[in-house]
Amino acid sequence: MLQILEFTIFLVSTVFAFENQNSSLGNYDPATDQIVFFKERYAGPVGVTTTSSGAPVSYSDATVSLNTLLMDNEFLMERLSHLNRERIPERVVHAKGGGAFGYFQVTRDITHICKAEMFSKIGKKTPVAVRFSSVLSEKGGSDLTRDARGFAIKFYTQEGNFDIVGLNTPMFVSKDPLRFPNFVHALKKNPSTNLRDLKTLWDFLTLNPEGLHMFLLVFGDRGIPANYANMPGFSIHTYPVENKRGELHFLNFHIIPDEGIKSLTSEQARNISDLDYHNRILYRNIANGKFPSWTIYVQVLTMDDVKNAPYDVFDTTKVIPLDKHPLQEVGKLVLDRNPKNFFADVEQIGFCPGNLVPGIYGEPTKLFQARRVFYRDALFYRLGANFNKIGVNCPYRTETLTYNRDGAPPAKDNEKDIPNYYPNSFNGPVPYMNLYNPKVMDVIENPEPNNFDQASELYINQMTSGERSRLIANIVCSLKQSIPLTQKRAVELFYKIHPDLSTRVAQGLKANETCTLSP
Repeated sequence: MLQILEFTIFLVSTVFAFENQNSSLGNYDPATDQIVFFKERYAGPVGVTTTSSGAPVSYSDATVSLNTLLMDNEFLMERLSHLNRERIPERVVHAKGGGAFGYFQVTRDITHICKAEMFSKIGKKTPVAVRFSSVLSEKGGSDLTRDARGFAIKFYTQEGNFDIVGLNTPMFVSKDPLRFPNFVHALKKNPSTNLRDLKTLWDFLTLNPEGLHMFLLVFGDRGIPANYANMPGFSIHTYPVENKRGELHFLNFHIIPDEGIKSLTSEQARNISDLDYHNRILYRNIANGKFPSWTIYVQVLTMDDVKNAPYDVFDTTKVIPLDKHPLQEVGKLVLDRNPKNFFADVEQIGFCPGNLVPGIYGEPTKLFQARRVFYRDALFYRLGANFNKIGVNCPYRTETLTYNRDGAPPAKDNEKDIPNYYPNSFNGPVPYMNLYNPKVMDVIENPEPNNFDQASELYINQMTSGERSRLIANIVCSLKQSIPLTQKRAVELFYKIHPDLSTRVAQGLKANETCTLSP
């Protein structure tokens, strides 16, 4: 036994003493060789191994457990127990994704529109965290699935965290939150076979045709971004905002990549075997100093615009026309720092549409209200009641004073010794007084889908001939996996969008040709 330990010590010391012949790092890929970069930063081990309680671990306890009393080896007991508890619940949607950190910098003064601190002056920088994700892929899935993508931004402002939980499409699949659980189930795996089933996808879309507007982009060239730096983001919702005089405007955010919007065709995606393709490019580019950036624009509407528009500006299955409300630049979004630890910085990050700050209010729709509940509930479930005390979620640029107490760790200082109820007579924290306290209007939402006109505009005037051809090929390839009933419904609905789309899809379904779906 002693000889084995002596030989092990010799091997360990030899490894630590071995000098890497490629120490210049010139041939290394920061994404592939991160662990080699780490080794290059230190001349030897970074320190002494400890248990989570801080006690140093002996060489014998860390090296071999055979022929020993296992219960006396705290290092072993702790590691086995912790291994069973390493996983937290996976996100139901947006499970597969990546993220990075950076800043938002104001380039245009909009203080006459919105009083939020993050817009307070030109040049103002606000730290941000951004997470990109596919909607349907599980954590081990491919980055290259044909799918909508999440584009979520957490602004760490001095008045608290503001979250934009957006997508890479300017519209959503439904305006009625009641349909969302059905949408997720229809697009996720069949509960019996545990396989993706395009029959259920097309059944849902043809029974809920308001989603076809968004899926023209999903099945079109936008369905597989070239990489995250070429992917746009959209707030989906139109936010009521207030200036210092209490005047209301409405903002819809567009985040446009400075490298341009670029995508992969289905064939290009099929030829890439890397399941983590987008995450690898993002990490590599930031590590090499090639920082991705976007220009953030807003569409600005007045109260009169909202009241007099011939369409519902809050309908998330529609877009606000750019010719009537052109984009106005607000600032730059730059990502210049990779996560130090993926689980701590990306898996644990939690976004919620309800994370608003003074001057920015929630959209007055049932979908926004439901998302506030749905996202917060997901955070409670996945991360616990103290999710905002997890480092990446902390509103660290402001002091937090809440009446929340206890709960599963991390509780941090648990609000120390201040009173734990409100109102109180003992100088506990008090709410601020909003001078104007604007009342956002109630809206009447039409439950019927009425966005075929915008889908037609997208198909005819915003897509090139090549884009239309690729869209139809992707639709046909997917729709062929469905059943005749939904194929017939789809062709009829496509006619409402445009006869050309309907005719070419019908012809494609009749053609005796095989096709291969994207990953």
